[in-house]
Amino acid sequence: MEHFTWLDYSVFVVYLLATTAIGALFVRGQRNVDDYFLAGRSMGSLVISMTILAALFSGISFLAAPAEAYLHGPAFYLVNLGFFIATPITTIFVLPFFYQARFFTAYQYLEERFSGVVRTVASASFILRVLLWLALATYAPALALEQATGLPLWFSILCTGMLTTCYTTFGGMKAVIWTDVMQLIVLFGGQIIISLMALMRLPGGIGQVMDLAVADNRWNLSFSLDPTERLTIWGLVIGGAFMHLVQMATDQVSVQRYLTAKSLREAQRGLWIKLFLVLPVTAVFYGAGLILFAYYQVHGDPLADGRIGKADQILPYFVVTELSAGFPGLLIAAIYAASMSTISAGINSLTSASLIDFYQRWWPRADMTSQGQLRLARRLTLVYGALVIVFAFLVQHLGTLLEASNSVIGLVGGPLLGMFFLGIFSRRATGRGALLGWLVGVGTLLWVWLGTHVSFLWYTVIGCGVTFIVGCLMSRLEAAPDARRLEGLVWDRARAGDKR
Repeated sequence: MEHFTWLDYSVFVVYLLATTAIGALFVRGQRNVDDYFLAGRSMGSLVISMTILAALFSGISFLAAPAEAYLHGPAFYLVNLGFFIATPITTIFVLPFFYQARFFTAYQYLEERFSGVVRTVASASFILRVLLWLALATYAPALALEQATGLPLWFSILCTGMLTTCYTTFGGMKAVIWTDVMQLIVLFGGQIIISLMALMRLPGGIGQVMDLAVADNRWNLSFSLDPTERLTIWGLVIGGAFMHLVQMATDQVSVQRYLTAKSLREAQRGLWIKLFLVLPVTAVFYGAGLILFAYYQVHGDPLADGRIGKADQILPYFVVTELSAGFPGLLIAAIYAASMSTISAGINSLTSASLIDFYQRWWPRADMTSQGQLRLARRLTLVYGALVIVFAFLVQHLGTLLEASNSVIGLVGGPLLGMFFLGIFSRRATGRGALLGWLVGVGTLLWVWLGTHVSFLWYTVIGCGVTFIVGCLMSRLEAAPDARRLEGLVWDRARAGDKR
């Protein structure tokens, strides 16, 4: 705590106020839910690419990626190879469906393709998964602030949750997007500063980092086919591709960002730009962890001797103990503000899913004005903010941030991805078949999670695969869907329509 000076506290407060002020610039001009949730569908491809990337690399990644490299080496970086599979699938096969009907949520497609029940199940699955993910995003800055200042976790969790909820309640998607862009720049720059500072304190520089990593077998990569092995090249590439597909093709947080684009072409271009931005950004994140590993091999491991309690605290520990006054405040604020930005976007998406997928379907009110819908959206935002705070107090028991966040994606997102694949790629799939496939997929994953030692990288593959296969088989027991009803809802028809 003695390392966090008055200058650091000042920088921390000023930075957070500046972030909030930037978000507040876009509060005005919200006339309806289209403005509030989709930024008036006015964004360009570069902005979309950066805001999608910022949503993925929040305060969780700022802490979790260096911690992963510090503990196990940089092998997890290869999970990015999965983007080369997930990106073309999303841009070619998935995005056109959302734009043809000008949906507000990804799950409206499932009602058009299957039924309202399937849409409800899918949207509810998304809400559960994102609540858990946002709880992790709230926990991450609290962990960093505890290490930097000695403030207890509960206090930081409450501050993060309450500040973000207030900001999100009055902001809109346009505010979320532009704060995302700023946070990404600061986070990327922050990791570069940390890496350079650590390298300058190593007498052998980058060569010493490489030598120590080789001596400790940090470059080893397994080609084993054993699914219980934590990291293998097959798990990273195949499992990574499916995890990315969950976030890119079925997650309302991402889909909502695509739908802010001026056109389908802008959204598709934004995803391709993001593909080539993610490689250097994540290289810096994992590189920072490897450099810190080498640094503390020379200067004593704080995890081994008890100076920190979790590997996720290694980066803030270095920032606070080794960098000069002002830098700790700025970088801890960057973690804090980036998490706030992610939480804000997530809560905004949770609200849109609840309002569009549940309220407007089950309790429609023809007399509700646009301003009335906005007021309701803000009330829902307050409710979700409170739920995120409650969940954040529970996630500290889930292990490292990286493993916990990816486990959540696999356990809940895999079966959801399977339902989308059934709808897009199988003309024979029915609503009842999709639901039965989802149930078996969820049940199988619960058994895998609780009763086996299968690596978390395979959760999404298993959930999606079981859902798709069982869904196809169960659909064969029913009459085929009316071909006219599938017009524009199955991929081959959508592609033909696009060519026309």
